[in-house]
Amino acid sequence: MVTQEHESLLSETERSQGRVALRNNVAAASALADAVRSTLGPKGLDKMLVSGEGGVTVTNDGVTVLETAQVEHPTAKMLIAQSSAQDREAGDGTTSTVILTAELLQNALELIEMGVHPTLVEKGYRLASKEAMNHLQEISREATEEDSLRSVMTSLSGKSDEGVRRHLSQLAVSAATALATEINGKIEADPTLVKKVNDGGRPSTESELVSGLVIAKEPIHPEMEMFPDGGKILILDGGISRRKPDLDISLKVTDIGMTSALNAQELEDIKNRVDVITATGCNLLCARDGIDDDARGMLLDAGITAYRRIEKPDLELLARTTGALVVHEPTLAKREDLGNFTSLNTQTWNDVSQMQLIGSEKGGLTLVVRGTTKTRIDEVSRGFDDASGVACGLVRDPRILPGGGATQMALARHLRKIAPTVPGREQLAIEAFSGALESIPRILAENAGLSPLDEVLRLNAAQEKGGDWIGLNMYSGETESMYDAGIIEPLAVSLNAISGAMEAAVSVLRIDDVLWANQDPSIPDWEKADGSAGET
Repeated sequence: MVTQEHESLLSETERSQGRVALRNNVAAASALADAVRSTLGPKGLDKMLVSGEGGVTVTNDGVTVLETAQVEHPTAKMLIAQSSAQDREAGDGTTSTVILTAELLQNALELIEMGVHPTLVEKGYRLASKEAMNHLQEISREATEEDSLRSVMTSLSGKSDEGVRRHLSQLAVSAATALATEINGKIEADPTLVKKVNDGGRPSTESELVSGLVIAKEPIHPEMEMFPDGGKILILDGGISRRKPDLDISLKVTDIGMTSALNAQELEDIKNRVDVITATGCNLLCARDGIDDDARGMLLDAGITAYRRIEKPDLELLARTTGALVVHEPTLAKREDLGNFTSLNTQTWNDVSQMQLIGSEKGGLTLVVRGTTKTRIDEVSRGFDDASGVACGLVRDPRILPGGGATQMALARHLRKIAPTVPGREQLAIEAFSGALESIPRILAENAGLSPLDEVLRLNAAQEKGGDWIGLNMYSGETESMYDAGIIEPLAVSLNAISGAMEAAVSVLRIDDVLWANQDPSIPDWEKADGSAGET
């Protein structure tokens, strides 16, 4: 029995149920996919994103478009979250994930309209996803060093010119190789260990990878020495300044000697903190906050080189590349908190002094991003992020698949063959899954100005004769071996895209009731403004 309170709650809510809710959710997913489908592939077009403040971004990176969009619908937000997860996990395939999710939902809606229950569609989709990922393992190949470079270049297709793509790909592969380290028996490479520094006014092909971390800072005293042969570093999440009272108070000075005594006490406090730092045996001090002028002289006398007002992300990178523990208060510093660095130098770019530190741990690189304009620099920076994500992914799993829609067509053909072996209506869902996979080569052909239907049929026939590695070369318009053409992509990208799209689609299919609140959250009637309980 519905109570009066429940009726009141629902009266303040806009509600859609059953197929109406599903249609609305599918429509939202399709609209989101339509916003990025024209960016897919080497012939994809760019999007101009204009912020509320007038800032302009030109890109064909799917995740950038989606994360910048002002989206309110919860289903669309779910797809954007899945796209962002794909970008974090694999570094590529974000647009394909959104398109595949929308196609799975559209095909599922057609089945449900025919009378197939959503639970059966879910079961069929899970069977198809599992079979597809098994088949991916079978058709994949081990990547050589040259294959890794070609795979990274494929991920940058349609972004900038070929010279810049090749240069960024080489930098990304070099970075991944330098960052590779063994953790618990597995080779890992973390692309977030690469810091980026912008240097405008020069061509993008002059972007370079610098060993160590480069930070636009100079020592707090010009006579502080560098340590080209290495030393110990202390990282301070704070500063060395005169302490201020926590309370807002005023002091009445009745004796002129009181001021001198107070200054002497503050100076003694600073000296005590510097003495503790000196006792640790560190050669280099990096602080997030300010360092007092009196402390500056004391540190110089102690032979410690110090940098101040270093941003928190840079402090974290310094800690990771040197093995240091971040200390929050100078008086708590111990020898065990120190990290090691193998070199500390300074250099000048565009009249700006730069600190260059090479840590003892595996990692710590800086990409100097160059470009003639800010828009160009931003484009190169995003391109390197994509390239380094793919390159580091290949370090973890060096297996590759064909590009040019070959992988999706091979999976679609395989699923159509096994669908008749599955009893019940689940086989309809498997057929729908294969149809969704075919949307990728179809859209690739469409964006290249080719006939989508004709190219999909031609690719299907070509794979029947030549095997699963035959795909569409969008530059020549021919079907050929993707390995010979150098159009390849990591196995991890497709594995994540298929499993992620399936999970996102199933999550939406399981929703049969959507409640939209018509009013903003407010203070409940039973709670008064003063926090006391009201009448019950």
